Amino acid sequence: MKKRIGFIRLNDHLIYDLKLEETLRSHFPDYEFDIFTVKHILKRQPFAIIINCLIVFAMYGWDILSGKKEFRSSFWHTPFIFHHIRKTLGGKIKKVNYHFTFQAQSLFDGSIAGLPHFLYTDHTHLANLTYPNFDRRKLFSKSWIELEKEIYRNTDIVFVWSTNIGHSLVDQYNQPGNRVACVNVGSSIKIDDFKPDPRKELTQSILFVGMDWERKGGPDLLRAFNKIINKYPQAQLTIAGSSPMINCPNCKVLGPLPVEQLKSLYEKADVFCMPTLLEPFGIVYLEAMAAGLPIVATRLGAIPDFVRDGWNGWLVEPGDVEGIANAITRLFDNPEQCRLFGSRGAQLVQKYYNWPAVGKNIQKHILDYLG
Repeated sequence: MKKRIGFIRLNDHLIYDLKLEETLRSHFPDYEFDIFTVKHILKRQPFAIIINCLIVFAMYGWDILSGKKEFRSSFWHTPFIFHHIRKTLGGKIKKVNYHFTFQAQSLFDGSIAGLPHFLYTDHTHLANLTYPNFDRRKLFSKSWIELEKEIYRNTDIVFVWSTNIGHSLVDQYNQPGNRVACVNVGSSIKIDDFKPDPRKELTQSILFVGMDWERKGGPDLLRAFNKIINKYPQAQLTIAGSSPMINCPNCKVLGPLPVEQLKSLYEKADVFCMPTLLEPFGIVYLEAMAAGLPIVATRLGAIPDFVRDGWNGWLVEPGDVEGIANAITRLFDNPEQCRLFGSRGAQLVQKYYNWPAVGKNIQKHILDYLG
């Protein structure tokens, strides 16, 4: 009889959860997987949804109306829904049936007492406090944060995408360091699909990919671009993912695009720039690196893990328009540096930031832990 793994996720359409499941299956081929999708379970419990909606407005109603919080996110940050999910999962996952459980993200507690439990996440809630100018009023309730701490206490190993989240767990949540492991993350685009051309002729083409124009630093990049075209009047800025209403020469706004169409944009660009103001990780940087692009990004969150200042890109402080313009201009001034940075970034992704590498790392930690 095969050993079994209980894989717990919030929904069934997040590409990174699907990639994670695929990766776990390939690295634990002798195990059978049972999938527990929290949203599917809750859809069959409308009464609980109604009660939680009422609690959401009681706890966060004013913040939602004033724009400080979104209802969709607030729904998952009440003690009621936290306890309800934990109780419901506890009724479905029996200790005797599973070798261990594995949970994607940290919005709920899928652990079962006495059963090894592992978690993979790109964030903690308190990590928001490390971002410049973060408004503390956007934090969710203290009661929910205390429950979030329970998630980590009940997890045998917390796997994180980046070192800053590992530090957050240790420093802000008092999680023992030997129960935290940084295993990185892979891309939504197969990195083997990219074939960077080191002889490509550079055309001063800048690419921005991000759905949240304001939070991703789009306005700062636009202001920087207006400085860049003074020196490089043929420079081009392509904006994908968001649809800002702008009037700027040499700018092309493409809006949201399917993943498969992004590949050609990366391949045509010379520099990737997303000067984000708040970012749990930023998968698009990895995609751009896989395509052989040098990166201009902000020095915050996970970004310094994979954008090494002066090695495969340039880092600037959040909101530093002059710094963004200077960094991009420096790359345009030095095509050989542009190519060198791009080549280094592609090698970094090939070695560390891909799903096979992530899976191998997770597999080793789990098998060592289980003995």
